[in-house]
Amino acid sequence: MNIRKVDPAADAAQIASIYNRYIVNTTVSFETEPLTVEQMRRRVVDIARSYPYYVCEKEGRVVGYAYAHLWKERASYCNTLETTIYLDEARRHEGIGMSLMEHVIRECRKRGFKVLIACVTGENKDSIAFHKKIGFVEASHFHNVGEKFGRLLDVIDLEYQL
Repeated sequence: MNIRKVDPAADAAQIASIYNRYIVNTTVSFETEPLTVEQMRRRVVDIARSYPYYVCEKEGRVVGYAYAHLWKERASYCNTLETTIYLDEARRHEGIGMSLMEHVIRECRKRGFKVLIACVTGENKDSIAFHKKIGFVEASHFHNVGEKFGRLLDVIDLEYQL
């Protein structure tokens, strides 16, 4: 397993492939349309320019990625970031997520950020448990704020004090 900083040009296709499966098949992401490789590349470039963005490679393939990005646009939130993590479905429960998040947390702390927020779909019990295992604590629970596949969905925010 190799955790490294993202290379937008080299990694965008594999990142899009991982993410698009979640878009099409789950309520983990509230997006409803798959992204093109170019759309994903632009997103990666925009985020990685200013914030930590890591990928995990196994056997030469990206099998997961995690990053932090601005949580809210107001200046007073400048020390609070939102985290995002996605893994290849076939590679879950291998320690990849923990390794990726350790890198993101370490880099955020090093850069002087103060708080990380994970926004998780209420029915994504695995992600909620994962974040709590790392040390995130539930900060809010919004009811019926999203809709996908004809279902109303909750969002739970978990916070991590750096």
